[in-house]
Amino acid sequence: MLLNSIAILAGFILLVWSADRFVLGASGIALNFGVSPLIIGLTIVGFGTSAPEMIVSGVAAYEGTPNLAVGNALGSNITNIALVLGITALVSPLMVNSKILKREYPIMFLIMIIVWALLWDGVLSHTDGYILILGMFALMTFITLMGIQESRHKKNNHTRDEDPLEQEFAEEIPTDISTARAFLWLLVGLVILLVSSRLLVWGAVNIAHEYQVSDLVIGLTIVAIGTSLPELAASITSALKNEHEMAIGNIIGSNMFNLLGVLGIPGIMTGAILEPSVLDRDYPVMMVLSVLLFIFAYGFRGKGKINRLEGSLLLLCYIAYMVVIYQQSL
Repeated sequence: MLLNSIAILAGFILLVWSADRFVLGASGIALNFGVSPLIIGLTIVGFGTSAPEMIVSGVAAYEGTPNLAVGNALGSNITNIALVLGITALVSPLMVNSKILKREYPIMFLIMIIVWALLWDGVLSHTDGYILILGMFALMTFITLMGIQESRHKKNNHTRDEDPLEQEFAEEIPTDISTARAFLWLLVGLVILLVSSRLLVWGAVNIAHEYQVSDLVIGLTIVAIGTSLPELAASITSALKNEHEMAIGNIIGSNMFNLLGVLGIPGIMTGAILEPSVLDRDYPVMMVLSVLLFIFAYGFRGKGKINRLEGSLLLLCYIAYMVVIYQQSL
């Protein structure tokens, strides 16, 4: 038990550090090759914050526990909205006024509906996996084209006005890192991600077997919280810097990549027979929380906002969800 707990703790710590190094390296390489900060932020940063979930998902599928990967994907999305944004809003209420984010909300809901339709038969098949991975690449292509269009529109109209999200990405993405150093950080981040994910999955699976808890529940709880730590750190840091659009954007981007990439990987590798609670409990909870996020942060009459009261509500939802999982797993 002690060894398993140490493995999980070490895996969490290394996941957070390596994910940050991975994003730093990938962002530095892209910037040095002339990619705009907006495109880097919307694609590489969004993809990078989901890198821990994706690596853990692949390791879990390889180890023969695909339902842990499914739980990680859905649990991370639930954790991102209810726990990460809830805590972030308590630390610093979030004000959002980004047209780019408003365009991403419908895409996020479309992805959720498509994934729900694919999983409705209770099976994550190889075909489903390929569709999801293709969807992930289609999403990255669309976001990239959207970023290029934004840059051209600004250039053609001879305006310097920038979307708040674009300004925040430009301020945060490093500009003083050499290409060689960026490649080094990218490689180091990827290797440590693999090692830390292996540690985390090994410890989590052992604990699940010892306490006779399903792999799905472990994925929804321990693993989901651990792999969401990079999002928590990024969101709180962004909020304290008054980069509120980035705090929300990290969550929306990560949740889209989780549904497409994190679920797609075990689908391609092994497939999975889903536990009934995935469609009866976990997916509906994720969708309800996503609707709450939309209502709070969209800004129908101006700026969207998630204040401390709304953050508290999100946290209470997360606590209630954990209580339900605990009671149903007894």
